[in-house]
Amino acid sequence: MSKLQDKIVVITGGISGIGKASAELFASEGAKLILVDVNENQGQEVVSELESKGHEATFIQADVTSEEDAKNVFSTTIEKYGRVDVLFNNAGIGATKPTHEVTYEKYRKTVNVDLDGVFLFAQNAIKQMLTQENGGVIVNTASMYGWIGASGSAAYNAAKGGVINLTRSLAIEYASNKIRVNSLCPGFIDTPIIPEEQKEPLRQATPMARLGLPEEMAKAALFLASDDSSYMTGNSLTVDGGFTAQ
Repeated sequence: MSKLQDKIVVITGGISGIGKASAELFASEGAKLILVDVNENQGQEVVSELESKGHEATFIQADVTSEEDAKNVFSTTIEKYGRVDVLFNNAGIGATKPTHEVTYEKYRKTVNVDLDGVFLFAQNAIKQMLTQENGGVIVNTASMYGWIGASGSAAYNAAKGGVINLTRSLAIEYASNKIRVNSLCPGFIDTPIIPEEQKEPLRQATPMARLGLPEEMAKAALFLASDDSSYMTGNSLTVDGGFTAQ
């Protein structure tokens, strides 16, 4: 049987990069998808692509920092399917700038999306999963930058470090309710979040001498979302080509 056969999976940031690669992989493993993002046109295009391959997917336009939008995503999902088996909390933004030049508005936006959005969607998922006999699974996208510092990435570092510890907290709090919570910590991944001019220096800085692929992160996310990781909770899986081993 496929690893996510008939599982109802919500993916935020599910229409590009790691999110889209995960949507494609999860669908191939039998999942029924709810894809969440702010870009309506792109979201519908991705759904059409998936449906053309025989997969089941729905797009919901939402801002992950909005309490109302978060509630709507889950109420719509429950109305359609009656449950939520997996939340892949993947939406995020990057920001690189010297700290003394960063506006507080930009700092808050980064933390709002990368940490507060994770909290809002996890909270709403947990409320539903608590009503389900088999609980559920949450996978939060953190980053290797949640473990290490990086010049010019104070807001991003702070947010992703917060995601790692939020993951631990939720895992402990809800383990007895059959809700598993883990985080995925990617390294430098070849997605639009990294400007082209930065890619070669990042390749050279990585022991494996290349950027990671979205498809590789999707496989790691599938491991955390499926029963392959059934005895894991509160963990952060770092997939970074050896960068943090240096």
